[in-house]
Amino acid sequence: MSKHGELAELAAAVLQPGFVGTSAPDWVRRWLADGLGGVALFARNVESPAQVAALTAQLRAERPDVIVAIDEEAGDVTRFESRLGSSRPGNLALGAIDDVELTEAVARDLGRDLATAGITLDYAPDADVNNNPDNPVIGVRAFGAEPQLVARHTAAFVRGLQAYGVAGCAKHFPGHGDTSVDSHHDVPLIDRTADELHERELVPFRAAIAAGARAVMTGHLLVPACDPDLPATLSPRIIRGLLRDQLGFDGLIVTDAIEMQGVRRRFGLEGATVRALAAGVDAICVGGEHADEQTAFRLRDAIVGAVRAGDLPEQRLRDAVARVRALAAWTTRTQREAGVAHGVPAGPERGSEVGFAAARRAVRVTRAEGVPQLPVAGVPHVVEFAPPRNIAIGSETPWGIGAPLAEMLPGTTSVRFDRDELAELGDPAGVVLAGSAGRPLVLVVRDVHRHPWIEDTLAGVLAARPDAIVVEMGIPIRVLGGVHIATFGATRACGLAAAELIAGAVVPEPVAA
Repeated sequence: MSKHGELAELAAAVLQPGFVGTSAPDWVRRWLADGLGGVALFARNVESPAQVAALTAQLRAERPDVIVAIDEEAGDVTRFESRLGSSRPGNLALGAIDDVELTEAVARDLGRDLATAGITLDYAPDADVNNNPDNPVIGVRAFGAEPQLVARHTAAFVRGLQAYGVAGCAKHFPGHGDTSVDSHHDVPLIDRTADELHERELVPFRAAIAAGARAVMTGHLLVPACDPDLPATLSPRIIRGLLRDQLGFDGLIVTDAIEMQGVRRRFGLEGATVRALAAGVDAICVGGEHADEQTAFRLRDAIVGAVRAGDLPEQRLRDAVARVRALAAWTTRTQREAGVAHGVPAGPERGSEVGFAAARRAVRVTRAEGVPQLPVAGVPHVVEFAPPRNIAIGSETPWGIGAPLAEMLPGTTSVRFDRDELAELGDPAGVVLAGSAGRPLVLVVRDVHRHPWIEDTLAGVLAARPDAIVVEMGIPIRVLGGVHIATFGATRACGLAAAELIAGAVVPEPVAA
């Protein structure tokens, strides 16, 4: 093999591109035969467990040790169950329960399903400490706002997931929780001192490393205490100095999606890719809107060109490839030792029983004095408020309680409004109240504290209907309504748990108002 051909193969080994389609495109198969180290699956690649199993079998036919990654947080962010919504409750709900054995069981259950479907790397768990309730992109994806709580559940999730040979990937290093900016759009600033980072943001990552996490994902975050100029993904001080040297992590370091504006806007796709590898990253995740062979060519050629120009030391590239191959070998060996038989997992059509049970345990009910107990008497009217979508959550993923409640209580009606729709109608409170006369009224919100238009509308509605049930499927900062139900997430499992309470499928245990 020529020197150029060898460098091209090494460059391909560190890429984890996405692609379009529910079967392996010809270009992906060719690239796997020519050295591509892995691929990343997104919702567009997932229709059913059987289809995913067939897809990963196609990939392994070209390269048996291919890393097949998926962004499956088992919460509001789900790809494996994107069509139905996750049958697991998500991190914030697990943190609210605070039972590490349960968290490990949920993650083990997830790991078994993913491994059976042929997946070997999960871009989870989210190890961020969400100590800014106004965070637009993390929120319920985090286990909570307290570092030690997040740490123990991060470690438990890693242990459970990896039991079946699916590598856990703690993200978004060094911590995306205390920010009001989404790195999909811009560079968030983490304004912490070095001591504060070690006392807060880094605590869960230490726990993940101690639990044996095989991978860490970098965040496109500017952390001036560590590097005033470069975001974490591109910073040798943060990747080598902090993560490798200080925290002692020796596994695979993978970038958050390299096409995100947090790094792409300033450096471009090629520039960000080369800088990330030079800084000490081992694998480049790219998928989003650049899921095509031309992008893969551009990145591979940029890596080869950087080595030849001396901007990326060849040994640094070889070290990255060695870690990619080490992770691939670990997943292959561990799945074989765990007795994983690649095929069709039991879910997600049926769903995760331990996940549904966990969602039920997470629900918290607060009832005002004088308001009727749950379940409701009569057929309810449900109004769901749809805030702007967190870009990490797929638009195809359903949420809410209108649908499951209608199955339990036939005749239930439901409507959903976003901000613009309500504004156009002129009288938001009146619109919400329409159709609810003489019926139980259920108001479904997500992070009401972050959206004044929802809060203002609720004030008008609750003045007229103080008995209304408010279901908060985000972070429950404020208790509103005659009955307040906090689910700590908007997954299918969370929606079902709330609907069961309202319909009387289970008996609620309200806390004092």
